Parts: sequence; C-alpha cells; structure tokens
Amino acid sequence: MRIEFLADHPQHAATLARWHFDEWHGTLIPEWTYEAALRELASHRDRAAIPTTFVALEADELIGSASLVVEDLPEWKHLTPWMASVFVAPAWRGRGVGRELVRFAESLAGQLGVPELYLLTAGQAEYYRRLGWSVLDVSPVPSRPVTIMSKRLAGNTF
Repeated sequence: MRIEFLADHPQHAATLARWHFDEWHGTLIPEWTYEAALRELASHRDRAAIPTTFVALEADELIGSASLVVEDLPEWKHLTPWMASVFVAPAWRGRGVGRELVRFAESLAGQLGVPELYLLTAGQAEYYRRLGWSVLDVSPVPSRPVTIMSKRLAGNTF
C-alpha cells in the first residue's frame, strides 16, 4: 500500500466523491450533494498545502482517502485545520489503512507547521483515542452528536 496525493490521481475523484457522499450525506451533512463533494475534491489540487486530499492505493486500486481542510464544522470555525474524510473501502478495513492515512495527515500537517490538528467523528472516538487523539467536546450536528477531537503535532515529519 502507498499513500499519494489525489492531485496526482485525479481519475479517482469521482469514486471518492461517491464514497464520501454515501458515507456522510444522510448522517452528518444532509444538505450535501454528490456534486458538492466532487467540487470540494477537485479544489484539493495542492500537495503541500491545506486543503489537500491524499489517497491510499494498492497497486492502482483506490482503497481509502483522507483530507486536511481549513474548516470542517461551522460552529467550530475558531479551530483550524482539520483532518477530515478519513475513509477506507469496506474490503480494506481492519488492515491498518486508516491508521496509515491518519499518520500521513498528522505528518503532513506537522511539515506544514501546524501545531494542533482537529477532527470530528460521529462514532469512531475510541479509534482515534487509540491513535493519540484527545476529546475536546461533543457537539450536535445538526441534531446528531459528534465528538470533536484534537492532537498536538510537535515534531512530526515525513
């Protein structure tokens, strides 16, 4: 498995947009559309900047993704940046792909001089806690509680 930037593999943007939309539209972002998801991914053209998206690949097969974004929750605009859209294809779950995507995000954010990174999760707080993240708060979005988490990044490098 390797992790590379979506900017180098734009052919996967439509699949990622579908995965992300299917995963989070109904539960976290009811007003979101597939087209909006695709536009967001298309705007992630940079490699060493925020926003960006990176993909996990096995050979040429897309198996997961994660992003770094400026904002992920309007009620928490004062916190930035965020790790977002950590997704692993169902057939690849439980094999460490998510962990590697999270580590890549943390390392890249550290390289970019980010002292602290944030995320929200609607059900994976324990997973992220095992990866060293801390709970900041629980917030309704819009009526569904999500856990807001953070991680200090001092000293992270590729």
